Amino acid sequence: MASTVTNIAIDCADAYQLARFWAEVTGHPVDPEDGPGDEETAVTLPGGPTLYFNQVPEPKTTKNRLHLCLRPDTTRDEEVQRLLGLGASLVADRRRPDGWGWVVLADPEGNEFCVLLAESERSALPAPV
Repeated sequence: MASTVTNIAIDCADAYQLARFWAEVTGHPVDPEDGPGDEETAVTLPGGPTLYFNQVPEPKTTKNRLHLCLRPDTTRDEEVQRLLGLGASLVADRRRPDGWGWVVLADPEGNEFCVLLAESERSALPAPV
């Protein structure tokens, strides 16, 4: 027997606003039944789990113990610039001179996530040392 991951719950101060940010990130809409002021809001990813935003009273205080890793359709660097334009902030730049690596960003509420190399970029690079 096994369990299936159906959603990833993200605690936040404003469920609808954070869901709107992640809807822009993923290119998939906020659930049409959700709206401003809702304490629970969802973004369903086709073929994957739902991002489920839960409004909680306490603020984020430490580093995430679990985070999302994104593999863009464009290049890693183009996606980083797009996400910064949407309101993400830079946490750590882990890009290496050989082209490998990733970038750690935070969403508008401080939840960290990573932007990886696109699959096309990975296949064009020599094996990491």
